[in-house]
Amino acid sequence: MKQDGTAQEKSGVTMDKAYYKKAFLLGFGLFGAQLMWMIYNTYMPIFLQAGGANFGTKLATRGFGLSATITGVIMTLDNIAAFFIQPVMGPISDRTTTRIGRRMPYILLFAPLSALAFALIPLGPMLIPAELSGRVEALSLPFALTMGAALLMVLGMALWRTPMFALMPDLFPSPLRSQANAVINIMSGIGGILAFVIGGALFGLYEPLPFWFGAVATSLAVLVLFLKIKEPKILTEAAESTGGLKVFAKLKEVPATNKKSLVLLVLTVLFYMVGYMALETFFSSFAVTKLGVKPSMAALLLAVSYVSFLIFALPSSAIARRFGRKRAVGAGLLVFGAVLVAIWAFPSLPMVVAMLFVGGFGWALVNINCLPMILDTSTSEELMGTFSGLYFIATTLAGTLGPILNGRIIDLAGRDYGVIFIVCPVFFLLSFLCLVGVRTGEVKAGTAQGRAA
Repeated sequence: MKQDGTAQEKSGVTMDKAYYKKAFLLGFGLFGAQLMWMIYNTYMPIFLQAGGANFGTKLATRGFGLSATITGVIMTLDNIAAFFIQPVMGPISDRTTTRIGRRMPYILLFAPLSALAFALIPLGPMLIPAELSGRVEALSLPFALTMGAALLMVLGMALWRTPMFALMPDLFPSPLRSQANAVINIMSGIGGILAFVIGGALFGLYEPLPFWFGAVATSLAVLVLFLKIKEPKILTEAAESTGGLKVFAKLKEVPATNKKSLVLLVLTVLFYMVGYMALETFFSSFAVTKLGVKPSMAALLLAVSYVSFLIFALPSSAIARRFGRKRAVGAGLLVFGAVLVAIWAFPSLPMVVAMLFVGGFGWALVNINCLPMILDTSTSEELMGTFSGLYFIATTLAGTLGPILNGRIIDLAGRDYGVIFIVCPVFFLLSFLCLVGVRTGEVKAGTAQGRAA
């Protein structure tokens, strides 16, 4: 959309070397968070289920023998904590004033705390005697240690993720936010790849090593963030504005048109994430039952879309800059939905690989540009943390409801996992219909950061 280029020219800023460096450094924070989450999501279920009759008693890893249902409930605790805590942390950090900035105090306090708790998670399973593996009723102390560390880790992560994400709109003017978000997501993707490759190798050597690696990497990433990123002084007056912690009340001041678009954008994110949960949660089951591949190969198949997402992250921001964010997100939803329908119609291994690669491009168009759209629906630069919190309300609610809802749909379909390739596009279509009514979220010229730059 031509108006985007015009807005960028009027703002007087371009994504130069200095801004790319800022985005790269800021991405270290998300790199650490993603590394920890991928390791946690991969190995925590193994610890919880190992030793149980339904998980395979021959597995060398010692664990608590929990059922898949109870394990699923435990694995949603992070989304529950994030749903209640992250939206609150945005306004709190908006109102904070310190010598090191608004966001950094929370990052420096809670990121190391979550990393320490993360490092303690595998110690519980290490205390399990071989003859007691799978007998959770006889493992009170190891189970309490594992669950206590896990709860502390998810609480700590929820307390520092929103302030970290709110740094992006603090540091980048409106015309550059899609590009900055692309670079940051590339760093996140690298963290995910390292979790699979290095984490897997370390787990084979000694099971706690992936957790210790993730904890150290996250701590170093936060240290780099603190040493290299300085929060802009121009926004310090936001912490002195009236309203206290009731900063959410300022949303009432948002013009009616913007308010309607904000609601529709949040619903857009909610629907496409609920759909994506069908793919993320049940794809491996589809690959094993329908394609006949091993579980390890199923994970690598899904990684195909992950790799293409990284490749197209920056080009997706350029497309949004040229044609507009709304068009880019809409095109991404349609492209990804179409390739999933193609997989449902022709469920062969070569088709799955090819379509997932194309789907990663569509996912990049969606995921890179939706957060900047929500941020640029705000009428005040003071509320970036608040609007970041609204984005995370949608993603965490989808992460909590998505697996349950999609699992129920699969059960109703007679355990046909191929139905996910219809379910996901249906939610993408609902997301697209919400997006159609959005009238805000494109690049804004003349922001405080743009004028300062």
